Amino acid sequence: MIKPVVAIVGRPNTGKSTLLNRIVGKPQAIVEDLPGTTRDRNMADVAWQGVEFTLVDTGGLEMAPGTSIARGIKAQVETAIEEAALILFLVDSKDGLTPADQEIADRLRKASKPLLLVANKADNQRLESEALEFYELGFGEPFVISAHHGRGIAELLDRIVSLLPPAPPAESATEAIKVAIAGRPNVGKSLLLNTLVGEARSIVDATPGTTRDAVDTMFDFEGQKVLLIDTAGVRRRGKVEVGIEKYSVTRTLRAIDRADVVLLVLDATEINTAQDTHIGGYIQEAAKGIIIIVNKWDLIETKDIADWHKTIRNRFKFASFAPILYTSAKSGLGVDKIMPEVRHVFEERQTRLPTAAVNNIVQEAVASHIRPKGQGKELKILYATQADINPPTFVFFTNDAKLVHFSYRRFLENRIRRAYAFTGTPLRLIFKSRGEQ
Repeated sequence: MIKPVVAIVGRPNTGKSTLLNRIVGKPQAIVEDLPGTTRDRNMADVAWQGVEFTLVDTGGLEMAPGTSIARGIKAQVETAIEEAALILFLVDSKDGLTPADQEIADRLRKASKPLLLVANKADNQRLESEALEFYELGFGEPFVISAHHGRGIAELLDRIVSLLPPAPPAESATEAIKVAIAGRPNVGKSLLLNTLVGEARSIVDATPGTTRDAVDTMFDFEGQKVLLIDTAGVRRRGKVEVGIEKYSVTRTLRAIDRADVVLLVLDATEINTAQDTHIGGYIQEAAKGIIIIVNKWDLIETKDIADWHKTIRNRFKFASFAPILYTSAKSGLGVDKIMPEVRHVFEERQTRLPTAAVNNIVQEAVASHIRPKGQGKELKILYATQADINPPTFVFFTNDAKLVHFSYRRFLENRIRRAYAFTGTPLRLIFKSRGEQ
């Protein structure tokens, strides 16, 4: 399910980041930070009262920016406004109503988006009373909080979830395979989409996606409905482009969140970039199927596949299970192999192993390897079962789940994969202590 975006917007120094940090710091609210470098980007997935949403901080908005950085920030905020299902317009109770607040209010009125006016820094009853002057902005009664002291935050979250649109009904996994195409700018994502659809020659429709520049394309592949989800290119970091990248990452994460399988498109002429690895990390942590597409293969003179495989495997050690395909979206080279591989990975994600088979695999693994110890105890795995599919999820019931460290988790995953490959898909391994539900 795609999560709605809640954007915090306001002039500089109204406490936007403090508010995000306060909400993220609540253990009952936060589900997980977004994968990768999301703390730098000030985004977090939040759950409150059973409702999930993505909270996005923005830079201080200046309606007439005088520097290139300020102009970049303004562009970022405009994108956040467009993406948002709900805008939190944050004002400063200590400073009171300012001309800058009035200018931002005029801009937000034009957006025609659901909006909640939030008066921050109301650290005492006097400031709380004075916050009523923000009525003048025309957005109704301001919701008064102190992000620094935590006043009114639970009530604010209650109000946020009440204003968000209802979650769409879950789609049947058999209706369509949802495939996101992700990667840096200019690696050939859109051309690859066009080539895939052109070869299928059975386009059903093309409708606007959830982002400004994405298009969802439904087509038929040998009787199987496939939804291709285009994504914005995730840019490199830079002083001015940090925020632009922030929101392209938001788009990409939302597309990945919707997908069953993600095509991670690399540029064969520029193969060793950290950004490719970051995007791969997002896909892995979201537990989506992944196929690595090395595009622009027609531009490479030395085509030693074994050497290329080794290089890519070293870059994506966390996705050693991912198939690698070499293509040219421009010429069509290798593109015909993509959809059969997508279908194969999707089928692998639907696989469910019998509990008896899982326990046999696990017990043989436990018997062949030294078990972790700690605080005078040795790990015991009482039994294991596959609890879910898409992604395949395994639950291990143990005497003490705290004894399971990363290397032992990886060992058990490798032993499961030795018995059944689960090609192209991460596995979720959940460890529970005896008696834990």
